[in-house]
Formats: sequence, C-alpha cells, structure tokens
Amino acid sequence: MYKLQSLKEAAGTISNQSTVALGGNVLHRAPMAFVRELARQEKKELRLVKTAGAHDIDLLCAVGAVGTVDAGFVSYETVYGLPPHYRKAVQTGEVKANEHACYTVISALRGASANVPFMPVSGLKYGDLLEHNDYFVVVEDPFTGEPVTLVRTIFPDVAVIHVQECDEEGNAIIDGPKFEDVLMSRAADRVIITTEQVVSPFRIKQNKEKIDIPAFLVDAVVHVPGGAAPASCYKKYDVDEKALREFIGLKEKQEIIEFVRKYDKKDYQHERRNRTW
Repeated sequence: MYKLQSLKEAAGTISNQSTVALGGNVLHRAPMAFVRELARQEKKELRLVKTAGAHDIDLLCAVGAVGTVDAGFVSYETVYGLPPHYRKAVQTGEVKANEHACYTVISALRGASANVPFMPVSGLKYGDLLEHNDYFVVVEDPFTGEPVTLVRTIFPDVAVIHVQECDEEGNAIIDGPKFEDVLMSRAADRVIITTEQVVSPFRIKQNKEKIDIPAFLVDAVVHVPGGAAPASCYKKYDVDEKALREFIGLKEKQEIIEFVRKYDKKDYQHERRNRTW
C-alpha cells in the first residue's frame, strides 16, 4: 500500500489532546521535523511520552502545545544543560509532569504492547516517585506476600519515529541504537515514520532481516532528509550545536515561533550538510 504523505498531511492527522510517543533518545534521532510541524499547526494539550527527551519536548512546551509529559528524563545532557521551556511550563503549572524512571516508561509501553492495564516493576519499592506519580501503586504480591509496584499502562494514540531507511509501504530500518522505538511501534494505535531515505521495496527485501518496523504497523511514511536535526542521526549528521544554543537562549514565544519557521529553510539545510558524518 502506498503510504507516502507530506509532513503537513501526516501531522494533520494528530488531534489535540492526543497521546504521542516520540522516538529517538535525548539528542539522537528524535523526529524533530515532525515536532516542528506540530508546532506550526498549533496543536494543543498533547500528552508526550518518551523515556529520555530533550529538544523535542522542550520545543513543544515552548509553543504551548503540551498538556502532560510522561518521561524518565528531560534534559539537553551535560553539554547544554536543563530544558528551560519545559522546566518553566512545569513550574507554572501549564504542563503536568508525570515523572518516571526510564524503565517505568518502558514498562508502561510494554503493557500497551501486551494490551494489559498495568505492568509490575521490579526494584521500585520506595521513594518520592511513588508518592507523586498517580501512575504507580504498590500492592501485595499474591504469590509471595511481598510489596510489588505496578505502573499503569500508557496507550499511545500515535508513535512518531525517525529512521534512516524506509520503503513507500512502511518497512523501516533503523541504523545504530534503536532505543525504545521498536517497542513504541508495537504499543501505539498508529505509527508515523519519518525517514532520511525512501528506498525501493526490492532493496528492503534484500535486507529483510534488518527490518525493525514492518509495513503492516505503519500508517504513514514521510520523506524528510535531515528530519532529526538539530538532533543527530547516526551515520547521517551530528548535533546542530549552533541551533540548539540559539534555541535554548530564546525567551519570547514569538522568537521561538520564528525559530521554528526558519529552521527548515535552505540556510540551515546548507549548514546541516556541512556537518555530515
């Protein structure tokens, strides 16, 4: 089935208040072109799900698109520091942060992939997370009598995942670390793939053992070279340090909107090509 769509078309299928799982990890292979399109379409009250987020979550919080975040970690890593817009949105109450450990996000997604309402989590028995996140509850293990923590399942409406290669039918190959992307594709009701390259079905079939996300799980494919930038994409390009530092320093919403508008223009694309691996 022919599934190629434009970025605008694919993002347009996501409604306000949707639960959106974002692929990648921190500043690596995040679906940033899609995130910017969500910002341009002025989505509202999205629930974002990610084990370790960074610029993706920070940008959507900066434009007022987020209602809730379920994440184990949100930061630009030690080089760039904390995400100012996410932090401000949480502190002012604009965004509700359901703080997790990364493993509890994974467990919540595993619950969705198995279509069960919760999953047991080994090792999380004490601490502030249990007191402040409504998605955790400690119960008695009926077999041993010992306490065991349960995490409520998170059912994403859609997973948005950026990959290096995909055919027009939706068979996707991820080079390098896969993070939680394969799990997200099994947990979500719908999957949207953004890809550096659209390759022929013949080429995919020649490498079928490398397919990470099969076509029958995928609803839409969007061809977006450089679609992870300013995050990195393994074997394609490195982190766009200049753009990240610019964004982190922005204060006003109009400045952020202008950043989103101009990033995909040719001047930034030229700089991106000069940073290839």
